[in-house]
Amino acid sequence: MKILAQNKKALFDYEVFERIEVGIALTGDEVKSLRKGGGNLIGSFAVPRGRAIWLLNAYIAPYSHAYQKVNEQEARKSRQLLLHRREINKLLGDISQKGYTLVPLKMYLNERGYVKIDLGVCRHKKAHKKKEELRERDIQRETRRELRGKYDY
Repeated sequence: MKILAQNKKALFDYEVFERIEVGIALTGDEVKSLRKGGGNLIGSFAVPRGRAIWLLNAYIAPYSHAYQKVNEQEARKSRQLLLHRREINKLLGDISQKGYTLVPLKMYLNERGYVKIDLGVCRHKKAHKKKEELRERDIQRETRRELRGKYDY
């Protein structure tokens, strides 16, 4: 599994309750651009439209050797996510609760070479939770640092 793009900021800003692997409808030159590292998920999210779920605001750079040249606005176009009807209904039920949203966490190539997205059902963290999490991480780092020198034989 090769990671093409990752949304690290989402893991800091959101609490992830559930993850689901979904496909995405792309053209051939978009896949080539992603393989070269031309993707970014920061600020992107997924919304239901009609009977499908769409990924909005995900950036896929235009491929330099493409037959048809694409402008920069096309790079942030909406792209359809590929899910089964049962999965769509489950996600719609999850995000119908107040404050829940669908956020792409990472984009990667699976074993068969298909581009997949790790989509998370998330809720935005409050500021005090973020500070608490940072404080706990600092305490754990300090204890590891203290214990590192004590138990070396």
